[in-house]
Amino acid sequence: ARGARVLVQVQRPLLRLAAASLAGIEVFVEGDLMPPFELHSPLLSLPFACATTLDTIPAQIPYLKVDPATAARWRNRIGTTGGLKVGLAWAGNPQHKNDRNRSIALERLAPLFEVAGVRWFSLQVGERAADLVHAPAGRIANLAERLTDFAETAAAVAGLDLVIAVDTAVAHLAGALGKPVWVLLPFVPDWRWLIDRADSPWYPTARLFRQPGRDDWESVAQAVRAALDELVDRASQS
Repeated sequence: ARGARVLVQVQRPLLRLAAASLAGIEVFVEGDLMPPFELHSPLLSLPFACATTLDTIPAQIPYLKVDPATAARWRNRIGTTGGLKVGLAWAGNPQHKNDRNRSIALERLAPLFEVAGVRWFSLQVGERAADLVHAPAGRIANLAERLTDFAETAAAVAGLDLVIAVDTAVAHLAGALGKPVWVLLPFVPDWRWLIDRADSPWYPTARLFRQPGRDDWESVAQAVRAALDELVDRASQS
């Protein structure tokens, strides 16, 4: 806004989404030869550089944009009838140093699939998408093959009513798109989720479900199931 020319470098799966969302900003992929620049900052250091506080977080949502044609294609694929449309991601990158605490075995979320009036869509990609063999037969539609980058995943999320995810990219994507998202958090969460609160100053549409004790995903699953029952009841009465 003060006249700077801004360049952003992202991982390749983010390229299309970032280029469509960041108006007036040049987007490059990691490894590209960058034009000359005077200043550089990792993205996660920008809150420090801008002296951001909890009260000044720029949470104007959504700040990511979905290509209209891609969104229309996903709406047709998902459909508009048949119950509450809920996307699910239960695991993050297995290379993440805290992955064993933040990711969930799909079987531990079994109580969610007992809720009537929900159409489930798997937003899980990578090797953990194979966990669907443990899901009730025909209960979850597997979208993995079509989620080729974050632009496609964003368009899929745009066609859903709700996203339920562990602390992985899908949760942040849904929050940035302004989609209702329920985030399932371990007992000791990443710093961005803070502590002792069920909301997020970064994402106004997020609701946080926290483990009451280490590895207690059963309590989280029961709390999410109760909230889902309530949401389905409200939807059926509207």
